[in-house]
Amino acid sequence: MNEPPKCVKCQSRMEEGFILDLGDQNSRQTSTWISGPPEPSFWTGLKTKGKHKRQVRTFRCIRCGFLESYAW
Repeated sequence: MNEPPKCVKCQSRMEEGFILDLGDQNSRQTSTWISGPPEPSFWTGLKTKGKHKRQVRTFRCIRCGFLESYAW
């Protein structure tokens, strides 16, 4: 994606940003998309081993605030 998408609600310009996820001891991370449905894990909360992972990029409309996310 070379340039930010246009807002699907109002056709205004969108700016790139990210949604903050807090990890262990409040470490700051970006959101991650994981393939498949969530599977509970006793030790880690959710099983992620062997699943496809993608970084999430999020865009916000400068006019109406609509958020649109893409898994990169």
